[in-house]
Amino acid sequence: MKLSELAKKPKLIELTISNPELVEKYGEELTFFMYDRQSLDIFTKLANATQDNIGEYMTILKDIIVNEDGKAVMDDEMVLPIDVLTEAMRLIGERLGK
Repeated sequence: MKLSELAKKPKLIELTISNPELVEKYGEELTFFMYDRQSLDIFTKLANATQDNIGEYMTILKDIIVNEDGKAVMDDEMVLPIDVLTEAMRLIGERLGK
């Protein structure tokens, strides 16, 4: 097989936060999107991010968590609640691990 056959344009995939506590708190399941393929840059940033610098994670998550149009959900002024962000990080980690 040629490597060119494996190269594809990233597609948006929908992830659903269905944690019972969050569903109860926010009244419904929460959905967000990410691309099914991430750049090597994103993986490098994740590998180099440390627990001592949560700002690094926030920068990465701003690039990963997008809406159905592929636009960033968070920016310098718009931030998700920490409980939602934590669950989104868990789902993203599961997805990137596959």
